[in-house]
Order: sequence, then structure tokens, then C-alpha cells
Amino acid sequence: MDDNTLVKECLNENSKAQKALFDKFAPKMLSVCLRYMKNTEQAEDALQDGFIKVFRYLKSCENTGALEGWIRRIIVNTCLDELKKNKKLLLNVSVEEVEYKLESNDFVQEQMMADDLLKLIQSMPEGYRVIFNMFAIEGYAHQEIATKLGISESTSKSQYLRARAYLKNRIDKR
Repeated sequence: MDDNTLVKECLNENSKAQKALFDKFAPKMLSVCLRYMKNTEQAEDALQDGFIKVFRYLKSCENTGALEGWIRRIIVNTCLDELKKNKKLLLNVSVEEVEYKLESNDFVQEQMMADDLLKLIQSMPEGYRVIFNMFAIEGYAHQEIATKLGISESTSKSQYLRARAYLKNRIDKR
């Protein structure tokens, strides 16, 4: 069943279509949640909350582009909302305080497995993890991140630089 048909059937409250939509996108979206949340339990909770929103607002999705992208935005926003609700997210730090910790050759290591990288990302302090995911993986600009999280653009940049330095440090220790 194609995505448009799947959405139409879900809107008609077809429980099989709803399950099919969940089954089709949940594994990918759980991966997104795992990058933002500290552990699997929190990621699964965020995934469930996100899919509740997906089904609640599915009517607004019709013919608005790629279904997967729409669902991903809801899942990311759900993770961010959960993080904001539970803790103070970020500290204000200037970019200059962090920049010196990075080297120009960065830290690309081809042998690193995806699971290892995911574990490293999950081990990051929350503020680093959120900014790193939004900028490096989701492709948000620092200005967009600042607006979404209610922080300054320089805070977004400094947290990203700290996240890179954190990952580099952890990889170098391996």
C-alpha cells in the first residue's frame, strides 16, 4: 500500500492501516528517538508519544509532501518537547571557549560501527546531544535550532562545538 492510500485508510480509522503505518515507520523513528534520548526506555516513550501526535494530526498531512519527513519532524519535536519538559537543556557558553578544543582534521574513523556511534551520542550531555543531532544529523541551521529551543544562535554553535570535541575525545580514547 502506498503512503497516500495508507494515510487515507488511517483517516477512515482502519486499524490495520494504522498498524501498517506504525510498523512501516516505527523502526526508523525509533532510531531518531535513540539519538535524542538518553536510553531505550525514554526513546520508546518518545516514539509512542510522537505516534500519538502523528495519528492525531494525520489529517493535516495529506498531500503536504513526503510522509516520512512529516513523521520525522513530529518525532524530533516530540523528543525536544520531552527534553525541555524534564530538564534544563543547555548552558550558555561562548563559541570561543570551545573552538580551541577542535582540530581541523576532525574525527572520521571508518571502522566505527553505527552502534558504537549511537552509544557515544547517547552518552553525550543532553544539551550537546540535542544540538549535535539537530545540526549534524537532521540538518537544521543554528538559527533554526536557536528559535526552536529558545536559545541564542551562539549557544547553539558552542554546544555543537562542545559536542564535536566530546565525541572526538571519546573516540581518541578508544
